[in-house]
Amino acid sequence: MVTAGSILLSMILIALIVVLPFWRIFSKAGFPGALSLLMVLPIVNLVMIFYLAFAEWPALQGKSTGTE
Repeated sequence: MVTAGSILLSMILIALIVVLPFWRIFSKAGFPGALSLLMVLPIVNLVMIFYLAFAEWPALQGKSTGTE
C-alpha cells in the first residue's frame, strides 16, 4: 500500500539525487551552489542548464581557455 509518507520520502530522495550533483557543478563553476535548488522546478531546470552551458564561469575568469 502506498502511503502519503512513502510518496513524500520518495520525492525528497529524488530531489536530493538531482540537487546534490548540480550543487557540486554550480560550485565548481563559481556560481552559488544554491542555484541547484532550481533544478527541481520544471522548465526552470532547462533554463538553468542552458545558463550553465553558455554563461561565463566565474571560476574560469582570468584563466586562459584557449578559445580566444
